[in-house]
Amino acid sequence: MASTAPFASPDQARRRNRRVGLIGLAVALAMLGMGFAAVPLYRIFCQVTGYGGTTQRVDAATAGAVKAIAHPISIRFDANVERGMPWQFKPLQTTHTIAIGQRDMALFYAKNTSDKVIVGTASFNVEPEQAAPYFNKIQCFCFTSQTLQPGEAVKMPVLYYVDPAILKDKDNKDVEQITLSYTFHVTEIRDPAPGAKTLDRGGVER
Repeated sequence: MASTAPFASPDQARRRNRRVGLIGLAVALAMLGMGFAAVPLYRIFCQVTGYGGTTQRVDAATAGAVKAIAHPISIRFDANVERGMPWQFKPLQTTHTIAIGQRDMALFYAKNTSDKVIVGTASFNVEPEQAAPYFNKIQCFCFTSQTLQPGEAVKMPVLYYVDPAILKDKDNKDVEQITLSYTFHVTEIRDPAPGAKTLDRGGVER
């Protein structure tokens, strides 16, 4: 039996198509906005929840109360920049072997290789994921905007330790190395001020 459902009139079809188009535009704009907000949203979420793959943040007083244990663990450092970012970025030492609970400092090197002022923000990740809650950062450059003038180079420290409680976690009993990985993202590009001189962070003119 033939269907008796009414066909949409041309006006109804145009209104429906317009509505679908507006919905699609709204979704696209929302996704674009979320892309720009991804780093700060990630920062808030991870700092509040300690989500897997992220580290914990502690103050110096808390870190000072932790006693090192004669149990070594290797810490590997990894550095990346997003595609097209004109920076050199690398750890000055690829691995450290420390005692669990021991405070240690890692240094990262960054250089702006362009003729523009580049502002960047770093996100981070920890592997294996289950070790992340035990990796504690006392001082870090992550999620703090870093501004480099054309040709400027800096050294950026990370002060950290591994919580001895990791030894009581059965999911981490076989972990011999933890990798701390950073990726810098461009947040602003601008021309240098007229006549500006490039200084490194030690105040030496370059």
